[in-house]
Amino acid sequence: MKASVNNSLIHYIDIGISNATPVIFIHGFPFSHRMWSFPGGQVEALASAYRVIAYDVRGHGDSEIGDGQYTIELFVDDLIGLLDHLNIVKAVVVGLSMGGYIALRAIERNPDRFRALVLCDTKSEADSNEAKIKRAASIKAVKLNGPKVFAENFVANVFTPESFNAKPDVIKLIQSVIERTAPISLCGALLALASRTDTTSVLSSITVPTLIMVGEHDALTPPAASQAMNEKIPNSELHIIPNSAHMSNMENPEEFNRRLVAFLQKV
Repeated sequence: MKASVNNSLIHYIDIGISNATPVIFIHGFPFSHRMWSFPGGQVEALASAYRVIAYDVRGHGDSEIGDGQYTIELFVDDLIGLLDHLNIVKAVVVGLSMGGYIALRAIERNPDRFRALVLCDTKSEADSNEAKIKRAASIKAVKLNGPKVFAENFVANVFTPESFNAKPDVIKLIQSVIERTAPISLCGALLALASRTDTTSVLSSITVPTLIMVGEHDALTPPAASQAMNEKIPNSELHIIPNSAHMSNMENPEEFNRRLVAFLQKV
């Protein structure tokens, strides 16, 4: 389905029980809602008991690209606009990596719109200077070599080596999603990530139930970053997902889903 949000068409799926607790999933960079919607994934795991919404962030998946001038603020505007379009007053928000950055900024700006928060393989800190330089190098690489080469290099950094043998279908899915992403979208999102605000100071004021999950081998947003958030967010719970790296929800969906469902049952 498509929603007209902030003068852009946002693609989303909305399944499950229409009058149940709404759970909205925000994917990481540079993926799409398909990272949640795969056999054994989170959409499938929750559809029998919740209203499940997963959408493609502007410029990703089947959402409109627009001008490519993205910011996390714009992505938050789109999230709130989509909730308004769907007549959802309060939702549980689940964000992985970039999705976590969007969720943290959204709950800072609009705390009244969320009933619970799930942060996966993400962090509250803004990019360091070193990280900003790496983003710039990635932009240069995308322009020089295109999305296909970028996708090959990217998946090598977000999955454990074991997943390439054990879960080839998952690797293929994510690689194909990245390859389909327009260069202008990849570069625009990289700029948005590099320019995002630091939300660490907000963590202590989060009052909704919060679940934090991270892959034990995540090198991009390591467990230490999740532990730091756990220490600052009152009454939050943290779970390290074994046998997984940055894509913990896809590499170990059984454990990820078990923790997520148990948390939602308490909310």
